Amino acid sequence: MNLYEQQARNRRRTWLVMVVFVGLVLLLGLLLDAASYAAEGLFVPVGTIVALMYSGSTAAYSYFKGDRAVLASTRAVDLASAMAADPSRLAYRQLDNVIDEMAIASGLPRPAVYIVPDRDPNAFATGRDPGHAAIAVTEGLLDTLSREQLQGVVAHEMSHVRNFDIRLMTIVAALVGAVALLADWSARGWRYGAFGGSARPSRSGRGKGEGGATALLLLAVWLVAIVLAPLVARLLAMMVSRQREFLADASAAELTRNPGALADALEAIESRVEPTTAIHQGSAQLCIADPLGRTVNEGHGRWADLFATHPPMHERIDALRAMAFEKR
Repeated sequence: MNLYEQQARNRRRTWLVMVVFVGLVLLLGLLLDAASYAAEGLFVPVGTIVALMYSGSTAAYSYFKGDRAVLASTRAVDLASAMAADPSRLAYRQLDNVIDEMAIASGLPRPAVYIVPDRDPNAFATGRDPGHAAIAVTEGLLDTLSREQLQGVVAHEMSHVRNFDIRLMTIVAALVGAVALLADWSARGWRYGAFGGSARPSRSGRGKGEGGATALLLLAVWLVAIVLAPLVARLLAMMVSRQREFLADASAAELTRNPGALADALEAIESRVEPTTAIHQGSAQLCIADPLGRTVNEGHGRWADLFATHPPMHERIDALRAMAFEKR
């Protein structure tokens, strides 16, 4: 798959992800309206309208502001502020120079740059397009890698920007968080609505019986949300193919003309065993290496393709070594 095919594929998958999310929330709204109709005998599509407004606004927010939400969740600080706070740290100046170099090499606008306060080496790119992109690296990455290795990692992230991987991955990260929040709201609604006895009586005087029916139907809605939420989260993550990492690695080698440096960087990142605690599960697919250190990413076959966010690291390193005509 070449660059333009990957860009077109990511655009299609972006819209598919948002449609799936809107459809799920709309289904939950319809179920709530069905529960109300069963209890009251009067169909007013309040839940459907609210669900449509919520899902539409969340999808739009994820598209336009999802990168800000991702960066805020990692407590990232922009590079200019970090340099002002610690002007003597040469690693910040080195990163600033490398970003300029890779922006020129890729022909893309210079992205915003952020520092994530975490000791584990990792990096990610986010944003909706090259004109609204950001690259974040952890403090651990700056402490671990040499300049050439850092250049390889930044080139990898710039490749995600160029391939429009960032749009798809950012929206997936934002919507996975929204699905989890929706499940939590459903759980709270059940606890405080059903167990709290707040189901209001109907006009026909059958309040107790209809309240019980409403409680049962709300329980069914909650169960649907709880069961579907993780499944849909995995479905959204599946939209992000593991092959994108191989393409970004190859594109990085094209930009730097030094595939061995990125292979060395991946080996250094892989050798660190602690998880990247500042980056949560919903944003794991954004990173150059799985921040959670899950063994499923080293697997093969259908289950690995279903649940893993990254291809096996040794395969990526071997591919880069082959580009450099090196042997492991």
